[in-house]
Amino acid sequence: MSDELSTYRTLKAPVEHIIFKERKSKFIGYAYPVQSQEEIKTHLSRLKGLFADATHICYAWKIGVKDPIYRVQDDGEPRNSAGVPIYGQINSLELTNTSVFVVRYFGGVKLGVGGLISAYKATARTTLELADIEERTISCRYSLVFDYTQMNTVLRIIARLQLNILERILKEEAMFIIEVPLAKKFRFLEAMNKHYTVKVTELGDH
Repeated sequence: MSDELSTYRTLKAPVEHIIFKERKSKFIGYAYPVQSQEEIKTHLSRLKGLFADATHICYAWKIGVKDPIYRVQDDGEPRNSAGVPIYGQINSLELTNTSVFVVRYFGGVKLGVGGLISAYKATARTTLELADIEERTISCRYSLVFDYTQMNTVLRIIARLQLNILERILKEEAMFIIEVPLAKKFRFLEAMNKHYTVKVTELGDH
């Protein structure tokens, strides 16, 4: 990860139905950019519906940057022969917020643990190499609550730092939800601290 974890690498779009064959077994690779475990469950459920007769659907995923979480799933294959090699390919390309699934149809010839590791690794690698990989900026989200007399001041700071306003809620007081790239976080907080009448609350990274 570059720029002290202010950016991360992930897939720009899904890659689907990449076929790899090894001694009569067929392996089919799928890779998706993901932000949550719910998305992963949705992809897995869809693949189980599409490949209800498959022998195995193995996968690995990784989400997050500073403290990433991950999971590997062998789905009945010998332990660490499928999920771990798939996960290894996610890591080797320095990806996160990424899930990779490999569907297997057994062809009648046993591959052995070494053969399985090689086949799952190759399928995951081929699938990810066909992906369009992009580098994204890690951003923090903040809510700004302020009196309308501070509107011009707040807008000037946002414009000067070229920040993105995600939501405007205009009631008794004004509230903006804004996105601040991690690289601009210090400058943003320094600017806002000069205006103590603006209530600044961090909502987390994105």
